[in-house]
Amino acid sequence: MSVLKNITVYRNGVHTGPLIFQCPDKLEEFYGKITSLIDDPKTEIRIFSEDGSEILDFELIKNFDKIYISNGDDFIKPLCSSSHSDSDWVTLNVGGKYFTTSKRTLIASEPTSMLARMFSDENCLFHPSSMDKNGAYLIDRSPTYFEPILNYLRCGQLIYDKNINPVGILEEARFFGIESIVPILEQELNVNKESRDNAPLTRRDVIDALIRSTKKSELRFQGVNLSGADLSKLDLGYINFKYANMQGCNLSGANLSWCCLERADLSHALLDNAQLLGIKGLRATMEGASMKNCNFKDPGGQRANLEGVNLKGACLEDSDMGGVNLRIANCKNANLKNCDLRAAVLAGADLENCDLSGSDLHEANLRGANLKDAAFELMLTPLHMSQTIR
Repeated sequence: MSVLKNITVYRNGVHTGPLIFQCPDKLEEFYGKITSLIDDPKTEIRIFSEDGSEILDFELIKNFDKIYISNGDDFIKPLCSSSHSDSDWVTLNVGGKYFTTSKRTLIASEPTSMLARMFSDENCLFHPSSMDKNGAYLIDRSPTYFEPILNYLRCGQLIYDKNINPVGILEEARFFGIESIVPILEQELNVNKESRDNAPLTRRDVIDALIRSTKKSELRFQGVNLSGADLSKLDLGYINFKYANMQGCNLSGANLSWCCLERADLSHALLDNAQLLGIKGLRATMEGASMKNCNFKDPGGQRANLEGVNLKGACLEDSDMGGVNLRIANCKNANLKNCDLRAAVLAGADLENCDLSGSDLHEANLRGANLKDAAFELMLTPLHMSQTIR
């Protein structure tokens, strides 16, 4: 009568995933039980004891033996054996970059993470094929995003270079199961998003919108923040800038013809040599703006409407403003020297201390305008009483 033998069978070089069963009497039946541990059943099957000795006689297997099965290869010492556990230092090859750290760093801080499970002695997940020629463990992930995570496990603080995208670190943290990093990064990304939402649009943002736009009349920048943006020499015709913040914008040489600038803030903006044909600037703020040599005059006869605009202290020297509507505009201390204001509507406008020297005011409507201390030297055509009396 044969004695039953309980044995534990491992794949060669691996200390996990064993088969535990009663060893049959016949070798053919034994092979039938270990098929899950064999890569190619047609190759030679070799059996090794725990110390690496090859077992040539099947009958020598004893009760409670631990044995290793090979597809013809020589014995490979299991990576998770006691000798492996004795070393607390490991080297990782992450996407081609080497990192050396202690197993304690990988396990202690986040014991439920994938890295902790990879290197815990009880649950080693590595196979010999997962090591490179230098003995480093291969991990097919981005080293750029892995490095901040490893440093976090070392010191408990998330520190990374400003050129590294935190979204990538967040994805790696989720992949490796480093859960304590996730809320830190999510909060930081939300703060960055809010900062971006409040930041002014740039020249690149506007150009991208222009490229994607198929019809100028449909492009809207209503209420957006464009303060300080360099929009010089761009074709911005027909765009809706109503209520937009355009403080300090550089719009020199830009085409703003037929734009809606109603109640937009262009204070201290630079608009020298800009095309402003037919613009709608009702109650816009252009205080202190530089608007030298601008063209407001539409050959087709459509008036630029700047009714109620704030041009206090603005400079419009040498601008063509024929027919422009500046009714009840605030032009106090503005420079309107050498401007073409033929047939312009300045009724009720505040022109106190305004310099209109050398300007052409032929047929301009100045009824009810405040002309206190306004300068009219070297005017091309004299003012008639009918132009100023209500």
